[in-house]
Amino acid sequence: MKLVIMTKSTFFVEEDKILASLFDEGMDNLHLFKPGSSPMYCERLLTLLPEDCLRRITVHEHYYLKSEYSLAGIHIDNPTADAPDNYRGRVGRNCTSLDKLKEAKKHSDYVFLKNIFDCIEFKDERATFTMDELREASRRGLIDRHVYALGGMSLDNIRMAKDLGFGGVVICGDLWNRFDIHNQNDYKELITHFERLRKAVG
Repeated sequence: MKLVIMTKSTFFVEEDKILASLFDEGMDNLHLFKPGSSPMYCERLLTLLPEDCLRRITVHEHYYLKSEYSLAGIHIDNPTADAPDNYRGRVGRNCTSLDKLKEAKKHSDYVFLKNIFDCIEFKDERATFTMDELREASRRGLIDRHVYALGGMSLDNIRMAKDLGFGGVVICGDLWNRFDIHNQNDYKELITHFERLRKAVG
């Protein structure tokens, strides 16, 4: 099972140091997700990271960064949007509907099935599936190794995602809530929690 770490939605002072430490600890799938941000700030963050880490980063906006920094690929947040014209490379996308999941998989290397649980970072993003619906989707083969669980995913529900047959989990708030960007410099607890997550996905 894959472990995907999504960045906090806002930039903060210690971010490049924490990300570099996470890469040192074995993070191999980071999603750079800064909705509505200036590309200049994304570029700055990328230039602060070790060069050998860049091929493990997927970008959610400013798709030109993929080729400029030799990133892993692009991720399309809008379920109805297409990949940019003439784009060649790895593409992931969000999907918010089980009915559209089969089609989404045809046009992507992998799909984030969104809103599995209530989002930890964005309180207005609520769970949209029942457990029975997810079990049925799993039984029908809609949920497979190309589909990753997104939304409220944490150490506590990784086992459930495994049992349903998800190919990966996307972790955001469960990790970043362990570091206060305004008052903390020490991020040992965050790194320790990442190690627990890695062990849980096996």
